[in-house]
Amino acid sequence: MALRHPIDVIAMFAALWLLAAMVLDALTPKELTAIMIGVAIGPAVIITAVFYYLRCPRTDFAVLFAALWLISDIAITLISPKPLPTWLIMSGFAPALIVGVVLHWRRFLRRHEHLAWPPAR
Repeated sequence: MALRHPIDVIAMFAALWLLAAMVLDALTPKELTAIMIGVAIGPAVIITAVFYYLRCPRTDFAVLFAALWLISDIAITLISPKPLPTWLIMSGFAPALIVGVVLHWRRFLRRHEHLAWPPAR
């Protein structure tokens, strides 16, 4: 299992970081600048890039991404000079909620798979 090329990972995550900062800048109050947002989400982007480079398993990567997205959302809320809209704060919980639902659904299917008759092959 080969590692990904570091330059490719850096370019991809730098572009995603810049895009996320610009989109969040457009969605948040004018007092919260793209630079402030970029600083708030920067550590999460770097940690995500490292785990992507190391080929972290998909499920672990999804949980890691959801947790870091939530932490970044909390950081943006803390540094914001004005209160953020409720829908924007709740959007930080969306990835964690989606990952949790998918993981529990997969567990539910695996748990009830052995109860099916005739047994699946």
